[in-house]
Amino acid sequence: MSFIMPKYQAPDFSREPFASAPDARWEAAGMDGVAPEGYHSTSMYPEYFKIDGRWVLAEESRMDASVVLRQDGRLDVVENRNLKKGDRVILGRTEKGEEGVYMHCSGFRDEEHGLDDQFIFRQGRSRETAFARDYDKLFDLLRHERDHGNILWVMGPAFAFDADARAAMQALVENGYAHGLLAGNALATHDLEGALLHTALGQDIYTQRSQPNGHYNHLDVINKVRRSGSIPNFIRDYNIDNGIIYSCVKQNVPIVLAGSIRDDGPLPEVVGDVYEAQTNMRELVKKCTTVICLATMLHTIAAGNMTPSFRVTAEGEIRPLYLYAVDADEFVVNKLLDRGSLSATTIVANVQDFITLVARGLGVMK
Repeated sequence: MSFIMPKYQAPDFSREPFASAPDARWEAAGMDGVAPEGYHSTSMYPEYFKIDGRWVLAEESRMDASVVLRQDGRLDVVENRNLKKGDRVILGRTEKGEEGVYMHCSGFRDEEHGLDDQFIFRQGRSRETAFARDYDKLFDLLRHERDHGNILWVMGPAFAFDADARAAMQALVENGYAHGLLAGNALATHDLEGALLHTALGQDIYTQRSQPNGHYNHLDVINKVRRSGSIPNFIRDYNIDNGIIYSCVKQNVPIVLAGSIRDDGPLPEVVGDVYEAQTNMRELVKKCTTVICLATMLHTIAAGNMTPSFRVTAEGEIRPLYLYAVDADEFVVNKLLDRGSLSATTIVANVQDFITLVARGLGVMK
């Protein structure tokens, strides 16, 4: 089976009600970080705005942001906190063209199921759901994206607790199946702990047996990394040769580690300012064409909020942006659907089993 990119069906703006719709209205922001009353808030879908009689797509969208009309006619999607005084912010609370704003929810047809709307999703994704077809589609997608797209992984620390999962993810990174990583202090800390001491949270990553004074291990690793000054320096200083973080550094895969109020240490690269971390995360999201979120509810929702359902390619083509959420808890994956990520595919599975299955399905691990 080979991957076939769904074709985007753009709206026909020569027809009514689009042809006679008014231009979108705008109002200048009166101060930094504050949108004018009646601002239009964006979604993950393609959204068009009528500017000087022409419908224009806001190409870099995300949920819950404002649209700024630049002097050259470009539309930028900007978080309200990043608005500047004088920015021309699009107004409008309806999305069917009445106010020069149109949200296009049916751009990608699901021909396999004969649906008019690609974004009608399955309810009840649970442990009883058969996911074999989802895995087959994912393997085809990842092979395509390795060479033609950008794969972003969003990872919780559970991977670092298992030797096989660490090896599987390392193999995926080293074989080109990762172009970015979003995580927190815990994933990086325990992965580096596994690399140096063969433990995670003080338990042996091979036998899962607790080690004497093992509760010190992750703190000792943080201390060593901070003494080295950076993760790459620590890898060099201690001759680290395995793990997720090691492989990302080796392959120059960009990593954003977002801080938490719960963090120990943290590692030097962890971004403690939550809004700076969000900005850094979005820089990687803007480049991706597939996002795979694994065993981290809060990070998954945060990444989902930044991720549109589409991407405009360098050639000007509009293609789907794929988002997968994998967790052992049905509540977590269904919460992602509930918050509006209708284009997400969810899989209920132990993430260690998931990642080793993916690595074997792609032929990068025996």
